[in-house]
Amino acid sequence: MFSKILTTALRRTTPKPCHVHRRFSTAAAVVGEQYEEDSAGITMKGVKISGRPLYLDMQATSPIDPRVLDAMLPYHISQFGNPHSRTHFYGWESDQAVEAARAQVAALVQASPKEIIFTSGATESNNISVKGVLHFYRDKKRHVITTQTEHKCVLDSCRHLQQEGFDVTYLPVESDGLVDLEKLRAAIRPDTGLVSIMMVNNEIGVIQPMEEIGKICKEFSVPFHTDAAQALGKIPIDVEKMNISLMSLSGHKIYGPKGVGALYIRRRPRIRVEPQMNGGGQERGIRSGTVPTPLVVGFGAACELAMKEMEYDDNRIKALQERLLNGIRSKIDGIVINGSVERRYAGNLNLSFAYVEGESLLMGLKEVAVSSGSACTSASLEPSYVLRALGVEEDMAHTSIRYGIGRFTTEQEIDRAVDLTVNQVEKLREMSPLYEMVKEGIDIKSIQWSQH
Repeated sequence: MFSKILTTALRRTTPKPCHVHRRFSTAAAVVGEQYEEDSAGITMKGVKISGRPLYLDMQATSPIDPRVLDAMLPYHISQFGNPHSRTHFYGWESDQAVEAARAQVAALVQASPKEIIFTSGATESNNISVKGVLHFYRDKKRHVITTQTEHKCVLDSCRHLQQEGFDVTYLPVESDGLVDLEKLRAAIRPDTGLVSIMMVNNEIGVIQPMEEIGKICKEFSVPFHTDAAQALGKIPIDVEKMNISLMSLSGHKIYGPKGVGALYIRRRPRIRVEPQMNGGGQERGIRSGTVPTPLVVGFGAACELAMKEMEYDDNRIKALQERLLNGIRSKIDGIVINGSVERRYAGNLNLSFAYVEGESLLMGLKEVAVSSGSACTSASLEPSYVLRALGVEEDMAHTSIRYGIGRFTTEQEIDRAVDLTVNQVEKLREMSPLYEMVKEGIDIKSIQWSQH
C-alpha cells in the first residue's frame, strides 16, 4: 500500500530520529514505553512531561486512519490533476475520484450525491447555511432560531446577522442539555427563515431529538439546519427521517484529513443559499475554489469506513467509556456527569470534579491530552458557556474535563487516564480547605462568607 511504500522509502533515506517508533496508537505514555527525546523528557511551551501524552481529545480532532491515508496518497503523488480540468486525462480521473467521494459521503447520511457540496470544513458549512439562507430570503425572512449551546461559529454567524438587522432567538436548554420542543414551537414566527440546532454537542456529547425537531420545522415550513460535525460516522443519520434541510460535516472528526468538510443542501423541496465566496463557480456555484482531490478522497474513504464500522466502534467505545467512568467513580467521589446520561454519544464524557481548582486540574493532567471544552474556545479562562447554559454552577463549570474516546483508544490508555485523574484530584483535594469542611459534614453552601 502507498503509505507503507512511502514509509519504507523515507526510512531508507533519512537518519534515525532520536525517538522510538511505536505501533499505531493515539497514546505515547503507554505503560512500559518511553519516548527517548532526552533524559529530561519533552519540554514545550514551558511544560515539561516525560513523553508524548496519551490522546483523549477526539472531539477536537481525530488521527487519520491509515486506510484513509492509503486512499489519499495516489492523488498527492501521481494522480494530481485538477478535477475541474475538462480537456485531459488527469482532470478526468481526479473528477471521477471527487464524484466517487461525493457518493461515499452522501451514502453515510442517506442523501443524494447531488446534495453534497464540498467545503473546507464545518465552520465554512455553518457560515454558508446560517448567513447564506437568510441573505437569500432576506426580503421575507428576518428571523433565526438557534440554541445557547451551539458551536461558536454558529453563534457568531447569528450575531453577524443581528448586526445586519436580523432577529435571532437563542433558545435555552434544559439542565440535561436538551432542547424543550414546546419552547422551540413557541419561538417560530411567520418570518422565521431558519432553525439551527446542533445534532451532537461538541462539549457534552448530548444528542438532540432530531426527528422531533424536524417534524416541527416541517409543520411550519421552516428550513432546518444542523451542525453534525460531531455526529457524522458516530450515530446513524438519515436526512429524510430527520427532515434536515442543511447539514454541516467535517472530515477530521471521523479519522479523515483536516481542511475538508461538506454541506448537505436539500434539493426537494429546494433550499437556496447566497454564496459566501466569489470565484469560478465550482460546487454548483455555492462554494467557488478548486476542490482539493486528495482531501476529498480521504473524506470519502473515512465516511465509507465509518459506515462499515460504526456499530463495532460504538460498542467498543461504550465499553471504554464505562471503564473510564467506573474506574474514576470507584476511587473518588464528588463527580458530576455534564449533560444527559441517556441521550449522549459515548465517546464524549464531560465530568466535573467538586472541590478542585479547574486550571490546576487541567495542568496536572499534562500526561493526558484532554480539554475543558471546545478547542475553538480553549484559550479563554472563562467557564464553558455550554455548561453555564445548562445551569452548572461556576465553580463546577471551571472543573470540567472532557474525555474524548475514539477508534484507536486502548484499554491501557483508559486505565492510565483513570490513575492520572484520580491521583491529581486527590492531590488537589488534599490542599483544599473546602473539601476538609465537607468531609467534616459542614454544608459549605449554608455558610455566610464575610468580606474583608
